[in-house]
Amino acid sequence: MPVTRFLFWNINRKPLAGLVAELAEIQRIDVVVLAECDTDPSTMLLSLNRSPEAGFHFPTGLSRRVTVFTRFSREFLQPAYESERITIRRVELPARMPVLLAAAHLPSKLHWSAESQAGECAELARMIDAEERKAGHRRTILVGDFNMNPFETGLVGSSVGLNAVASRQVASLETRTVQGHEYPFFYNPMWSHFGDARGETAGSYFYDAGEHVNYYWNVFDQVLLRPELAKSFDPARLRIVREIGARSLVRPDGRPDQATGSDHLPLIFEVEFFDEGSVNGCATGFLGRDRICRGSAYPRFDTARAGRSAGQENQGPG
Repeated sequence: MPVTRFLFWNINRKPLAGLVAELAEIQRIDVVVLAECDTDPSTMLLSLNRSPEAGFHFPTGLSRRVTVFTRFSREFLQPAYESERITIRRVELPARMPVLLAAAHLPSKLHWSAESQAGECAELARMIDAEERKAGHRRTILVGDFNMNPFETGLVGSSVGLNAVASRQVASLETRTVQGHEYPFFYNPMWSHFGDARGETAGSYFYDAGEHVNYYWNVFDQVLLRPELAKSFDPARLRIVREIGARSLVRPDGRPDQATGSDHLPLIFEVEFFDEGSVNGCATGFLGRDRICRGSAYPRFDTARAGRSAGQENQGPG
């Protein structure tokens, strides 16, 4: 069953195009999402496309804080909503169900209170809900640097957050109702990446606050999935990356090594959005509008290769 591979990395405005390209090549990434990327898109594309087989494109967006590159032709990633810190793209690949890809870089605790951060997440939740209603489905991937941990109000709150939970079983209920209002769930697999069970690195971002309450390790970089996508998601295929080839991204104590990389560690994951139940028929979204039929019009083939060949003439910034 085909999967789509994603990379998210806050590169802290550093010239890391070579490292990003190497990681994308090693992991066979299909969609690269970068936060705090000051590298010119044409320069990043040159690095990403150093291998003739890469075929990355830059689907132009208006967000200054989030940049997207993809192996698929740009026509398959169309902008739905854009702001300085948020981009929402309609991902419509041949032989796969359409999904929404939302990426965000939310304000830092250095400048915003926890209450304001939660309010921003509530606004983001409303934006996503509006785009899901336009698209006629709730198949959304939300990834980014939230500058909040999975347990904070902005992530777990219903009316004041993204309503993201650690359990797929709970998320499978699809919504919860509070005081007569219904809120759709996100599944957040990042909870299992707290702590040092996998080694010295105990999160994606380290910060010694010098305060009485200090977490030290944080998981600010997260991917959230709507229940329909969470059903086939394999948490074992989600990783916080500690090395790229022979180069370590962490110091001996496990903390991100800013001398070689960023103050954040990269996140890679896979998502499957091919609906088995629609192989020989049609599938309908939750509002009944996205009727996708399988058959001769949507043959099963390598969509990554198809996207590359279909969009060869459009490589480069647009």
